[in-house]
Parts: sequence; structure tokens; C-alpha cells
Amino acid sequence: MADTDAKLPDDYHKSRRLRLQTLVRLRWLAVCGQTATVMIVAFWLKFPLPLLAACVLIACLAWINFFLTLRYPATHRLEPPAAFALLALDLLQLSGLLFITGGLANPFSVLVCVPVIISFASQPIRYSMALIASAMICITALAFSPFHLPWYEGAEINVHNVMQLGVWCAIASTMAFAAFYAYRVSMEASQLADALAATELVLQREKHLSQLDGLAAAAAHELGTPLATISVVAKEMERELGHDERYREDVALLRSQSERCRDILRRLTTLSSENEAHMRHLTLSSMMEEVIAPHREFGINLELIEKNPRAGEPVLNRNAGIMYGLGNLIENAVDYAREKVTVTVEFNAETLTILIEDDGVGYAPEILTRIGEPYVTSRPRDDTAGGLGLGLFIAKTLLERSGASLTFGNRDPEAPGARIRIEWPRMLIDSNSTK
Repeated sequence: MADTDAKLPDDYHKSRRLRLQTLVRLRWLAVCGQTATVMIVAFWLKFPLPLLAACVLIACLAWINFFLTLRYPATHRLEPPAAFALLALDLLQLSGLLFITGGLANPFSVLVCVPVIISFASQPIRYSMALIASAMICITALAFSPFHLPWYEGAEINVHNVMQLGVWCAIASTMAFAAFYAYRVSMEASQLADALAATELVLQREKHLSQLDGLAAAAAHELGTPLATISVVAKEMERELGHDERYREDVALLRSQSERCRDILRRLTTLSSENEAHMRHLTLSSMMEEVIAPHREFGINLELIEKNPRAGEPVLNRNAGIMYGLGNLIENAVDYAREKVTVTVEFNAETLTILIEDDGVGYAPEILTRIGEPYVTSRPRDDTAGGLGLGLFIAKTLLERSGASLTFGNRDPEAPGARIRIEWPRMLIDSNSTK
């Protein structure tokens, strides 16, 4: 269970590739918006502006967009270098249009932030950093634009240098803040999605392991008929060839091995029918022993305390998620304990509570509020081993799916160590209470 984190692929943190169709649609929106703005300024407001140059820049963007639509299928996804090139092209086209229409005095200059935000939301950080550096150069160039903002004929808007600096700072800070926010949100969403996918894989593996008994019974049933046919044929061969020295030993061996196979399949079928109820249901004490047993051989004193008599204890449905989650938490406690781990089980008519305590260093205060998030390592270790922090997230997710509530904390200062409290409403977990 502990090696769940270590088996994740090396490219786990790579960003998802941007779909070309998404970028194409955003660019068509940009083409329409830029065209409408230029037409309104030139023909409705009748402000003087370099109309031909503006139309050429817009037409270039539209032509490239049209070419991409014809060249690639709608499902094509861009590699990071290609996405960077297209976003950089969008940035340069927009900056060129702003440069000939007033530079930073143009109220649409804030749109320079858009390609940068898209990059930080979808691309690897090194490409995004290169794009934001390019955007900073572009807005700096816009501050020195010799073109005036299109305005009423005979009137000019002269922006003071201090105002230019203020606009530059406003755009730069907006770009940096929005880019960082988009990057964090996208990264957390991606990590959560991947962590949940890992949780589903773990749960499926546990379910497959628990279903092996049923598969063995099915195999025994399916193999029974052909094996019976082989046994009949072997008996006939022994009757006909049993006195022939050339075949007697081989025929006897064939019959004995077929009988042995029938005995094995019979035991598998009997075992499955006898233990079918045991495999579906188990008492609380049996479940705890089954969960704890694999962790007793690591030099740590692992003690199970049952505060209630076993008479009347809950009977649980075998749940792969609960078994894995509890096992992972106990294994984590054993890894960090110095000498002893205590597992306390208590139940009443309303609740079932399991308390896991160890005598290790406990949780750091800054970690307690983040426990259960993916890729958060819960405690410092003395050795250099460790995963990505997914194990605790998977255990917490699986247990919460079963209706449990988990509380992470530390023991008293006099007795250092970590404490995990898992609590279920008994009606959710006790199969007897739901009958």
C-alpha cells in the first residue's frame, strides 16, 4: 500500500495538452471582436486610424486560423512548443494592433493578458514563463508607441509619462496575478483529478483481489465438464491398454492426474460454498485482525484494544475501500512510530469509532490543516524514502466514501505522536442494523 505513490509515472505533473479547436474558437472570437471594434471606430465614430494596417493584422490572424482549421482535425491537441508558438503569435498580433492605435493609451491594452492567462492555465511552467516575459516586452514597447489614440479630428489625447507608467504597472500586475491564479487553480484541479483516478485504480485492484474466490469457483465449475470427459476416456484407455506394457504406465499416470485435478476442483468449489458468507460479511474484530496482521512484522509493537465485548459487535459487509483505507493509515502509523502503535476500537448503538495512535513525532502544525490533500506529505521522515503524498489522500477518500468522518491531530504534549480518529454512523456500516 505504501508504494502507491512511488509507482506513479515520472510525468505525473505534466500539464494537459491544449486542444487546437479550443484555441481556434477563441481566435475567431478575437477576429470578430477586433473587426467590430475597428469598424465602429472608423465608420461610426469616424475617428482617424491606420485602417489598412489594422485590417492587414486582423486578416493575418483570420488566415492563420482558417489554415489551422483545414489542416488539423478538431480533436488535434497541441504539444507545448506548438501551443507556445500560437499563443506568442496571438500576443504579437494583438500588440501590433494596439501599437498602431495608441499603445497603452488604448483601453483595450489589458487584453494582452489573455494569451498569458491561457498559457498558465494549460501549459508547462517554462513555456508560460517565456510567454509572460514576451508579454512584458510587448507592453513596454506599447508605452513608446508614436501613434496617437484614435480620437475626434483636431483633438489629441496626450497621456502623461506618469500615467503611462501607472498603466504599465496596472497591466503588468494584473497579468502576473491572473497568471499565477490560473496556474494554481489549474494545477490543483489537475492534481485532484489524477489523484482521484489513482484512487479508483487502487479500489479496483482491491475489488479484483476480493473477487478471486468467486473466479476460482467459476473456473472449477467450467473445468468440471471437460475434466470429467478426460477421466472417462482415461478409464476406457486403461481398460483397453492396461495389459500392454508399452502404454500401461502412461495410461495409469493419465488417469491418476485427472483424478487429482478433479479433487483440486472439488476442494475449490467446496471452499467457495463454505466461505461465501464469510467472504461477504465479517465481524468488526475479524476485520481489524485482517487489516492489522500484515503490519505486525516490522519491529513495532502493534496493539489492538477492543473497548467493548465481542458479543453484539457490528457485522460489516466486506468493503475493499474500508480495508485498504484502514490498512494504509495503520501502515503510515507503523512507518512513523518509534516503538508502539495503538489501535482502539469502540462502538455503541449510534457510532463505530476506530482510533489509531503512534508514538512518533506527530504532525507539524502547518500540515494539520492540509492533511488529505493530494501530494501533501504528512510528516517528516528520518530516512529519505517517501512518495508523492497520495497514500493518505487515497485512504481518506475511500473511507469517506463509506460514510466515515476522519479527524487528524496530535496526542498530548506529554505523549507525543499522531492520532487519527475514524468514525461511522453505525447504521451505515453494520449490516445487522440495516436488516
